[in-house]
Amino acid sequence: MLAILERIDPYTSNIDLLVELFNSLRPKRPHDNATAIANVRTLRQLLKGNPAQARALHEYVLRVLAARRHASLYTDIGVLSNSGFFTELKRRIAYRMLPPALGDEYLSDALDQVLYLETDHLWISNVPAIDWLELLDVLTAEEIELAVGDGNIMLPGILDAIRTLSYRVCAMGLEPELTRFHNEIEVFQSPFMVQNTEVNAYLDAYTQLLQGSLEHIEDARHLLVMLDQCDAVIAKIRKKALYQGTSIPLTYLLVALAQSIDRLRKLLFLVDTSGELPGSVNVDIAAITFDATPDLIDARPVSRRRAGAVALALELIRAHNHKYKVSDLFTDNINLLARNVTENASRTGEHYISENRREMGAMFLSSAGAGVIIGFMALFKILMSYLRSAPLVEAFMFSMNYSIGFMFIHLLHFTVATKQPAMTASRIAAGLHSKDGRNIDLDSMAELITKVFRTQNMAVLGNMATAIPTAWLIALGYHAITGHHLVSPEKAMHLLHDIDPIGSPAIFYAMIAGVCLFVAGLISGYYDNQALYTRWAQRIAQLRGLGRVIGQERLQRLGLYLENNLGGLMGNFYFGILLGTIGTLGFLLGLPIDIRHITFSAANFATALVGLDHNMSWQLAVKSLSGIFAIGTANLLVSFGLALWVALRSRQVRFKHGLQLLKILGKRFLKSPIVFFFGSKNPPPLALADEVLDPLPLKGQK
Repeated sequence: MLAILERIDPYTSNIDLLVELFNSLRPKRPHDNATAIANVRTLRQLLKGNPAQARALHEYVLRVLAARRHASLYTDIGVLSNSGFFTELKRRIAYRMLPPALGDEYLSDALDQVLYLETDHLWISNVPAIDWLELLDVLTAEEIELAVGDGNIMLPGILDAIRTLSYRVCAMGLEPELTRFHNEIEVFQSPFMVQNTEVNAYLDAYTQLLQGSLEHIEDARHLLVMLDQCDAVIAKIRKKALYQGTSIPLTYLLVALAQSIDRLRKLLFLVDTSGELPGSVNVDIAAITFDATPDLIDARPVSRRRAGAVALALELIRAHNHKYKVSDLFTDNINLLARNVTENASRTGEHYISENRREMGAMFLSSAGAGVIIGFMALFKILMSYLRSAPLVEAFMFSMNYSIGFMFIHLLHFTVATKQPAMTASRIAAGLHSKDGRNIDLDSMAELITKVFRTQNMAVLGNMATAIPTAWLIALGYHAITGHHLVSPEKAMHLLHDIDPIGSPAIFYAMIAGVCLFVAGLISGYYDNQALYTRWAQRIAQLRGLGRVIGQERLQRLGLYLENNLGGLMGNFYFGILLGTIGTLGFLLGLPIDIRHITFSAANFATALVGLDHNMSWQLAVKSLSGIFAIGTANLLVSFGLALWVALRSRQVRFKHGLQLLKILGKRFLKSPIVFFFGSKNPPPLALADEVLDPLPLKGQK
């Protein structure tokens, strides 16, 4: 480090020595906080003991800064461009593989050369802010004026960035995607336009102040009020999107707007001549500094501005290190869309939760109807397999059999048990939010989970109660009509081997089917969201040609039905495609992948039983029934676990009270097993557990 300081040339803007200096500060391991702090303090002591080297380094750094353009660093790093989600995604993927060429014109390129490791933000942020500021104090102990620039070298770039960000906020606020969704902006004066007018007036006055034409300008309080109004519009649109649907372009636009406004607010804080933050922003000073400099925030405006500058620098460094990370782009943009998808699934999940025994009986009948249809679907699949078609043709026939059957079940308002978890998981995640948004009542949560559990069990029983007898009767009838069995003894043993929990990969295949169920749930929520967002009911009602054929009243009912059921129909359609093609895909690729579904496995068991003329040993019967149970368990657990994980992530919640929740569920079971599994005849409006716990905080909620 000392050798590098001795080689500092104060009359050059070449960045190589600065790169070497940061290499000497950087610890070998990014989480080695002690080494990072020691290196920074060593540099400070060396400079403090040699003022000539401190002056040389100061002048060298100033020349590096003065030779480069600053505005793009503040407007582009950590702020999404307005190019759109997919364009930004392609750009990040391309630059991850082959980074862009770096030049000497922009300060952002210099940052790329100095802090070239993705982990640099870790050790830099772990060094206390007071150490960075003390190092800065040693460097700036003497004032230095350069011929290449006058006054504050950073200030012109910040002012240009403020103007640029203001124009971007104005342009994005007038995007058709946003104004169509929130047309109040066109009726009343748009805060996005007003803030641009105010920012331009403020910057013009600021320029006159720097030139000496004015002695004083107003503070940025009125600008921050306008930015708060812009934030209020964004919050209103996000809230409206939860029940009117959203899209990837709208979500991306809202994220880019929020980031631009946030950066604009921080830059205004740094250049404000009054040094005082208005009331609402004073409360958020810790957020502005990212908790990096609480020890430096005091009543002095200079100290507060320095704290904010350090915090912004840390934010820029972290954003710079992650500017090509694809995962960050998805994290920033997918949450709202995933929330909408799971919200729609959650509303659907309300229909899969029974409150009393009467509703449990209705669920049993609904799932029993689905079991009858699935029995015939299993028959059609066996018959299709006898055609010995080409693999892709067979996959198409299997897919259509599944898809049409599941859509028919949906049209008849029947219930497939394994379709429930993807919906009810979202409902449980929605139940995690309490009235105050911070705490959760575990007793209410346990009551909801108990209802979901018993309803799911009843749906499985309903499916099995009719799927097995239906398949058994079909196999008997086929034998009576044709004179030979639907399946040969060899085929029957093959069907039983497919559900063997030990001698075949049936459980693994059942887990794959669980993933398919989860994906189908997401697809269902996505299409429900799209139907709401694109106003399917209104669009269909405008089809004059179809209206003349079926009548306008029927057309309106059709549009309303499709808007409310598009997700269910498409989810079932794609679920059938997944079930019908995965086995063929595994065959074509030579991969050991296939699917096992509990209801179809039960139907195949009944068919095999008839094919063997009911000559089945009790050991084989027990093994097969155990396989059916294991397949069902894998179907449900995988689909439910994945759906619950996505629902929690979309709400940015981490639930960490699982053990306490299990204790409450255990007490409920021990107190009344019958009620736990079948519910009470007339439950009270709000079921309470034995032990009422205080609401517990949600962990990790943002």
